[in-house]
Parts: sequence; C-alpha cells; structure tokens
Amino acid sequence: MMTALAQQPLPAHVPAELAMALPLFSRQVIYDNPQEVLIPAMHAELPPITYVTNIFPGDQPGWLLTKAEDVQAMLRDADNFTKNGMGKWAQNIGENWLVIPTEADPPIHTSYRKALNSHFAPQKMFAMKEQVRERARTLIHAFQDRGECDFIAEFSEKFPIFIVLDLLGLPQERMAQFLIWEKEMLHSNDWEVRGNAVRCVKNYLLEEIEARRQHPRDDYISKILTFEVEGRLWNDDEVLGHCFNLYIGGLDTVTSLLGNIFNYLASHPDKQNELRSDPSLIVLAVEEFLRAFAPVTAFRIATKVIEIHGQKIMPGEYVAFSSPVIGRDPAFYEDPQAVRFDRKAPHMSLGSGIHKCLGMHLARLELQIAVEEFVAALPEFRIKDGFKVPYFVGNILHVPDLHLQW
Repeated sequence: MMTALAQQPLPAHVPAELAMALPLFSRQVIYDNPQEVLIPAMHAELPPITYVTNIFPGDQPGWLLTKAEDVQAMLRDADNFTKNGMGKWAQNIGENWLVIPTEADPPIHTSYRKALNSHFAPQKMFAMKEQVRERARTLIHAFQDRGECDFIAEFSEKFPIFIVLDLLGLPQERMAQFLIWEKEMLHSNDWEVRGNAVRCVKNYLLEEIEARRQHPRDDYISKILTFEVEGRLWNDDEVLGHCFNLYIGGLDTVTSLLGNIFNYLASHPDKQNELRSDPSLIVLAVEEFLRAFAPVTAFRIATKVIEIHGQKIMPGEYVAFSSPVIGRDPAFYEDPQAVRFDRKAPHMSLGSGIHKCLGMHLARLELQIAVEEFVAALPEFRIKDGFKVPYFVGNILHVPDLHLQW
C-alpha cells in the first residue's frame, strides 16, 4: 500500500477518498529509489488531483496535481494562483517581507524581473564559464587520483555554493556555516529549527547589505542597492528578500540535482560512457536530467474558489507543483522512466510562465560543466562497493550521501 489515509478531520469540501499522506513527502531517508518506485506508483494509483495531508513542511496539507498539463495551466495563471508569502519564510519568524521575485505577484513582479533578468541573462552567465569550470576542476583534482570520493561532501555541496558566493561577494570560508543553515531551512520538518535558521540567514545578510551600503564593492549585492522598481530604489525589505532568494535558490537545488544525476550515472555505466565518448551530447543530456531528476516540490496558493477535475479548491489552500512527479508523467512523456539523451522534450523543472527560474542559465551551466569535467577527468565510476544509496523524500528529493569509486 503506497499511501496512508489521512487521520485528521478534513475540511468539508475534501472527499475522504481524495485525502491521504504520501510517502514521497514523509521527510525521511529511505533506501528505495523514489524515482523508480514511489513516483511510478503515484502515477498508476492516484487521481489527477489529491489532497495530501503532509505535502507542505510541518506536515501541512495541500492539493497535489499529478498531470503535467494541469500544472502548466496553473503556472501560467497568476490571477487564480498567487505566490505571495508562499514559502512562509518571513511569516515563520513573525515578519512579512517577501522572497523577491519568487513570492511576488504581477504587476510588481514584472518590474522586479525587468530589473533582474539582464543580470542573469545567458551571456552574463556564459561569461562566468571559465570561473565555474575552474571551481569544478579544483574540486575534482583533489580526489581524482584517490580512486574514490564522497561525492556530496567533496563535490556537489561545495561546487554550486562556490559559484553563488563568488557572485554575491560572500566569504567562501563561511561555507560550512552556510551549509548548516541551508539544511535547517530546507530539509527540516521542524518549524522552530527552520525559523531559527531563517533568523540567522536574515541577520547575516543584513550585515552584508549594510557593509555594501557603507562601502560598495564590485559584487552583486552592491548592484542590488541600485535597482529600481516603480520609479524608486528597492526598499530594505526588497533588497533582503532578493538576497534571501539567491541564498536559498543557489545553495541547494543544483546540489540536489547533481546527487540525483550522478547516482544515476554511477548506476548506468553505459550512459556515462555515451557522454564520455561524445561530450557534445551533454547539453541535451542535461535537459533530460532536468526532466527525470528534478528535485523540488513548489507551491501556489488559490486566490479564489477554483475547480480542477471537478474538485473545489478553496481560497488560501496550497496547490503543489511537484517537479519530480510531473517530469515522469506518462500522459505527457513517452516512456518517462527511460533516460534518453535525444528526447528533446520540454520540461517544467525550472518552472514555467512568469516565475520561470531566474537562475536557470546559471543552473544549466553548472550542471553541464560538472558532467563534462567528471567524465573527462575520471574513468568509468560506480557506486562504491557495499554502499547503500540513501534517498531523502520530502520537498526537495535528494541523495544525502553518495560514495563513488573508479
């Protein structure tokens, strides 16, 4: 039985047969690969819309859409689905700033993106290519002659963080502390732990922002202080909200994706060797990896009574977009469990509509370079003998520990 029925009293408009807790959101470590076991079972057994009692951190309820077409429609409908305060980051500590631009709605969202897009444009990110490659090579060089590595601790946790800290002008030597805060914010089910980490990050960012106000530097935080919206400079909450967005977005998603991707490559030497023998496949392979191994479940909040597949959703209720589930929708993708480098299928793993991921060009660059450098520097690698791969199931599906050998 893959689902447990909900125990708590349900709202009047929620039919009992649609309410359940799902193992995919249980926020614990399991040893069955969720992409191979839980997600296909969900597509086989669940209706297109389900009331999932443990979908939001803290085991809070919301609606899960399992069909890619329904999710696409929701992501393009900013009138009926808001992102305002969606992550409950500020609310959790009794404040009301928004994560910018992620939690903003039109029309101000449009103005924020106008100020931001040019800073994350493909050519800007491409200009960082050699810097990103150098970071990857330095990390790989430290273990390539050893014949084994602790992939998460020695590569995938550090690599994206190096890049984001470079971009923001934050000190690399604080990385260990940043990692602790990030884990407490993004992987804990305990709202007190999350709240304490939010406070720490907020206070730290405010210090850095103030330092730039006093002594501007040639870094991104200094640039944010010059951004305008609606004919005025961004206010203090907006500057903080944007720095916070880059902190949580830049420190975790690529790390989680890399763990999922390299677990797959280590288990499929034929796929590794395909990329090794023809590195020109890597750009398309990364798009397929984004479809198949997307880690994040994100949310919208209904602004009015909405009906989907005959089911009423009430204002204020959460509706989930689970990219790992959508990326394997058999109604949308032919043979979704197969990882095919020539698929060229669209995916929503970097979002869709107005909230498409601001850092998508940087994320793609990081993933492409990580794969390129690994297959170039190392012979065929595999999961270390005797190592059992753990999978963390929750709002960010990831491999918390991965040992490779070659």
